[in-house]
Amino acid sequence: MTLFGTAGIRGPVEEITPALALSVGQAAGEPGETFVVGRDGRETGPALAAAMEAGLESAGADVARIGQVPTPALAFASQGRKGVMLTASHNPPTDNGIKLFVDGVEFDREAEEAVEDYVSGGSSLPAWDQWGSATDLDVLGPYRDAVADYVRAQFPKLGPDGTPLAGLSVAVDCGNGVGAVATPQVLESLGADVVAVNANVDGHFSARESKPTPETLSAFTNFLADGEFDLGLAHDGDADRLVALDPDGEVIHEDTVLAVVAAHYTAASDAADPVVVTTPNASARIDEQVRNAGGRVERVRLGALHEGIARERAAGDEDTAVVFAAEPWKHIHTAFGGWIDGVASAAIVSALVADAGDTDALREPVTERPYRKVSVDCPDQHKTAVMGALESDLPAAFPDTTVDTDYGVRLEFEDASWTLVRPSGTEPYVRIYAESDEVDELIASARDVVESAVAAIESP
Repeated sequence: MTLFGTAGIRGPVEEITPALALSVGQAAGEPGETFVVGRDGRETGPALAAAMEAGLESAGADVARIGQVPTPALAFASQGRKGVMLTASHNPPTDNGIKLFVDGVEFDREAEEAVEDYVSGGSSLPAWDQWGSATDLDVLGPYRDAVADYVRAQFPKLGPDGTPLAGLSVAVDCGNGVGAVATPQVLESLGADVVAVNANVDGHFSARESKPTPETLSAFTNFLADGEFDLGLAHDGDADRLVALDPDGEVIHEDTVLAVVAAHYTAASDAADPVVVTTPNASARIDEQVRNAGGRVERVRLGALHEGIARERAAGDEDTAVVFAAEPWKHIHTAFGGWIDGVASAAIVSALVADAGDTDALREPVTERPYRKVSVDCPDQHKTAVMGALESDLPAAFPDTTVDTDYGVRLEFEDASWTLVRPSGTEPYVRIYAESDEVDELIASARDVVESAVAAIESP
């Protein structure tokens, strides 16, 4: 049985049922363990939380209920213990999900497989007098304070009296999600003038879809353009994602945001070997900015930032420090914690804008090339053979490139243009990503190679 994807267990409420939550809780819980349990604002959250608590307690674990919180607040609270977040993140209100944490980090694959084995096979519960109990715990205040203190420490010379965002005007679209109970409050405590919209937690996501995109943020874009703001920020339903917008309402490319944050952490590090971990689909503009700041970039498969952090820490020495880890929209601020944190990102990005003067000045050092993504039809049963062929076919077609075949085939050109070809994990496609001043030509050339490889495998 495979329950876990790249972001926990997630799916329609007809599949992510209280019965499943009960079983997962019994699988994860152990006598003597303590789990914090939180949920986002979805209508199905209370029932799932109740079932999860029953499962954990009947397995012998104690439960600390923390209520409706952003996912990063749950991860923060799981430090020194374990945690469960009931959320489907940016998925629609008809979905729900389960994410498991230990000491601030998502369960690794080995721990996930142990849960899957239990759910599929079952096991006996401890004796009745070893069952756990539940209490209520307030973590939201301590979490917000911790984020604010972290940002103050990152920007000690910015703003008077611990208010590095003093004079900055920020609009925040909370998207009816639980970011509404954290991000506006953190920014205000740091001195910003904050206007929060869609800040009522609503499990129907009535104002807009939970996933923040240029299309779903159209009303917020108009709001920014009609106002006088220095910066716009938007979250998904559980506030692990962040989208940044300029004062005119234009979405700042997610890789540009990643690049400027990565450059900040690299330049601020005292380590001789500062490392940024990102994913294969992330832009080479990140590599450029990190190199210019004196660091290096390493990549790991999508959904496995924590694996990349652990790998680089294990492979390095006392001179190596993983200073930041991110994939587009989702950031891990490693000096703060090991979890993806959109609330911390909102505060850090705001401080970077305040320090630079405006969003244009912040973006100015970053080379932003045109970007495209296309899909090529490829039956699931042929993906392995096609990707095997492309490991040689693509470098042969583009000989003057640096080649990385760890997670698909990624080619980087001398001018920092790049293309990535990788199989879709959920659909019968091979994806082609490219970023270049001549992106249409690069996509067309890569597509020819991919389509030829697919045809050769289908018709040997």
